[in-house]
Amino acid sequence: MPRWKPDARQRLVVAALQLFAEKGYDATTVAEISERAGLTRSTFHRHFGDKRDILTAGQETLSRLLTEGIDAAPADATPMTAVAAGLEHASRRMTSVNRDIGTLMHAAIEANDELRQRDASKSTGMAAAMTEALLGRGVPQASAYVAAELGVLAFRLGFTRWTDPTRDDDPGELAPLTRAALDELRAAAAELR
Repeated sequence: MPRWKPDARQRLVVAALQLFAEKGYDATTVAEISERAGLTRSTFHRHFGDKRDILTAGQETLSRLLTEGIDAAPADATPMTAVAAGLEHASRRMTSVNRDIGTLMHAAIEANDELRQRDASKSTGMAAAMTEALLGRGVPQASAYVAAELGVLAFRLGFTRWTDPTRDDDPGELAPLTRAALDELRAAAAELR
């Protein structure tokens, strides 16, 4: 029976985040993560350079999904409408597994300064990807930057609400939460005049 299983990357992420929450980030080793996931260290290193890379595990995929949604928006869409399309496209692909991982990740990030800094760079990457997609649509640079940053804030706010472990109710799908967050941010920005 082969040892390889198609969900190895996801198993490693879940194992790492569980250990980070139990023992702390600094006290957790790659060997422990691999063992918890039922995999070898070499399998870990096929997926991740080191344990810090766990935090950016889905960044490339998320950035790609956001830009696909922006690219698919109608040609006459405003920058914010294009960003909303990107958020919708990415959010619709998030599952309960993403929600569970998000809850574990939040706990690990809050307990470690290095992880908070790494998480901030994840937002920078998302904003850069959305900015590039908007520039590709002919959006002026300043407008592209602002729309992309609002998109990142909306995604983070919606995702935080979706993964909030203190919720008493089932949050349902992520897409309505990111849409509502974007609407809130657009209204707040309009009040800044």
